Amino acid sequence: MSTAPVTVVGIGADGWPGLAPTSQEALRAAEVLVGGPRQLDLLPKECTGERVTWPTPLRPAVPGLLDAHAGRRVCVLASGDPMFFGIGRTLTEVLGPGRIRVLPHPSSASYACARLGWPLNGTDVISLVGRPLGALSAALHDGRRLLVLSAGSGTPAEVAARLRERGYGPSRMTVLEQLGGERERRIEGTAADWQSEPVDALNVIAVECHRDPNALRLPLTPGLPDEAFEHDGQLTKRHVRAATLAALAPAPGELLWDVGGGSGSIGIEWMRAHPSCRAVTVERDAVRAERIARNAEALGVPALDVVTGRAPSALAGLPTPDAVFIGGGLTAPGLLDACWEALRPGGRLVANTVTLESEALLTGWYRRHGGDLTRLAVAHAVPVGGFTGWRQAMPVTQWSVTKA
Repeated sequence: MSTAPVTVVGIGADGWPGLAPTSQEALRAAEVLVGGPRQLDLLPKECTGERVTWPTPLRPAVPGLLDAHAGRRVCVLASGDPMFFGIGRTLTEVLGPGRIRVLPHPSSASYACARLGWPLNGTDVISLVGRPLGALSAALHDGRRLLVLSAGSGTPAEVAARLRERGYGPSRMTVLEQLGGERERRIEGTAADWQSEPVDALNVIAVECHRDPNALRLPLTPGLPDEAFEHDGQLTKRHVRAATLAALAPAPGELLWDVGGGSGSIGIEWMRAHPSCRAVTVERDAVRAERIARNAEALGVPALDVVTGRAPSALAGLPTPDAVFIGGGLTAPGLLDACWEALRPGGRLVANTVTLESEALLTGWYRRHGGDLTRLAVAHAVPVGGFTGWRQAMPVTQWSVTKA
């Protein structure tokens, strides 16, 4: 691959006149100009470099594209701030930070907050550019302000529909088109009454979240309400799930194996703990695997990786986990051994069971490896005639351990 530096220039809807002199000079001097058709069309004729449109898919093509222009001055165009949901990240990861020079422009989020009078540091930003709509759901909380980076002219109507579906129909929406350009425009309304009128493809959607009082409230803490999940009874119930997530102890960037996914609740709540948390759920039943994917999309973590197969064979080739949860199939030959072997040093393993056979197995592992062996018992108050009594759920034995 060429070792020549690459200059990345951010450009906005205001085009060439809105660029700083340093950015204009870099574009004039470039021998090769790389960008999307819309960005390249913003440049005047005085930018004489060869114009190259990004191929699709973009990332795997970057090394070859740069090699094809080795030894020439290459300038890449990006929308707004290249390091804010932009091409700058991809180029840095492919080339290394020492190989690129970034000349940013104000981001669409900065422009939007300036127009709305919102503090940028108090506003959540969600990108739907090349990402599924389900990513929006995890950010919905009453009273929060969101900026949604749109994937095109149809995104506002899709966002309004998702807000209605999740019980946020009263939310105020403002679509900001062509921010910073001569054709800047805003459209306002609520998700409940949003009209699917044509909007410019270059838009940002501002959302002031307001939850319908009758909608299910989904907190940030572990232990979502059981009714938040579609399930067939194979669900780690709320109180046990909260204790299980506490033992798994998710941290940013970590990967979980959720073995015996059921409804996917553990993997889903693990990923909701932080946007960078990742999870793989392994479920042998194809119907349940499809249900897990629906739950993940509905609850804001569509990137959950659902593997349909029987463990331990289905674990082969999966990336090394930081934590493993085993919620079913403990007595399958070799399952615990495979999970323990795959777990990195310092990683956590948590296993839950309600059967005596699996409890005996966990007791043996506890004796060999230590950790915590806990009995979780939950009872709920229920009517007993004209009075109230306790109904005991099946006790859960939980083994949690950190691998030395």
